[in-house]
Amino acid sequence: MYETYYGLSGRPFSLRPDPHFFFGSKGHTRAMAYLEYGLSQGEGFIVVTGEIGAGKTTLVRTLFQQIESDGFVVAHIVNTQLNCDDTLKMVASCFGLPCEDGASKPVILARLETFLRGCGAQGKRALLVIDEAQNLTPRVVEELRMLSNFQTDSESLLQTFLLGQPEFRVTLHRQDMQQLRQRVIASYHLGPMDQADTQSYVEHRLCTVGWQDDKLSFTADAQAAIYAYSGGIPRKTNHLCDRLLLMGFLEEIRHFTAAEVQIVVQDIEQEFGQPVQPEGIAAVALDEGETAIFSNQYPALLDERILRVEKTLGSVLSVLKKIVRGQAVANLSVDNLE
Repeated sequence: MYETYYGLSGRPFSLRPDPHFFFGSKGHTRAMAYLEYGLSQGEGFIVVTGEIGAGKTTLVRTLFQQIESDGFVVAHIVNTQLNCDDTLKMVASCFGLPCEDGASKPVILARLETFLRGCGAQGKRALLVIDEAQNLTPRVVEELRMLSNFQTDSESLLQTFLLGQPEFRVTLHRQDMQQLRQRVIASYHLGPMDQADTQSYVEHRLCTVGWQDDKLSFTADAQAAIYAYSGGIPRKTNHLCDRLLLMGFLEEIRHFTAAEVQIVVQDIEQEFGQPVQPEGIAAVALDEGETAIFSNQYPALLDERILRVEKTLGSVLSVLKKIVRGQAVANLSVDNLE
């Protein structure tokens, strides 16, 4: 919606993990080095942990984009709320193998082994990527470890990437996970970006879609406000900046200060957080059976939201009028030519 207004070729702050927008912050550059080292070893487990939205999936997808795809067969699992049998079926399915409901565990394992040996015979390496690994039960983790036993005399037939939130490390440090820990050849915790990297991250994503600073800019205090809200987490930064540019488009703002950032932050917190009762509004007891949504704090908040919506609609109408006028002028010019 706002891309044309700011002269951008695409949405710079999409929430989906896209290697096209990968930014090598200090932490992401180090994490990539660990991944590249682990991949070069061709065996065992590679573990990457980080907070929600830290960029773990984007990191791994960027790595796979950089390697020669002809030499690898990759299976990516994102649904980890599974038991042991279902996990094996999911692995087989992601590698393109049949896994009908009646197939037993020995049959699935036999198919996997045959497939992995076939990959090895063709000179290809099989990689298994498990996202949201913090949801895996210890039994499922052990089942995945057993898959690493598929190997020839000279090489391992399967290498596994485990991507998870910080609590996955609690699972790894369980006493019964010792055999798995011995097979982890590379591990890295991806922390948040600092303020300098966050600013560079925002500018990098904008530059990727053709940013020109005369059409869109952020003051230093706006950048500081973005970092204060996001804490250096890429996904939170994307969410905030996407909403910020949408508001800017609707209200015809090209140069953002901390004031505009705070307005958007307040909107987000009101939508997803607990509303705060405005000062100066006296408490009113609810009648019996009356729900909390009709408590005294909500009319004031709703009034504020309605005013903001009215202002937004006014901006939209203004933009539509400009578009209609522009089309009318264009049609008039065509008529004159005829």
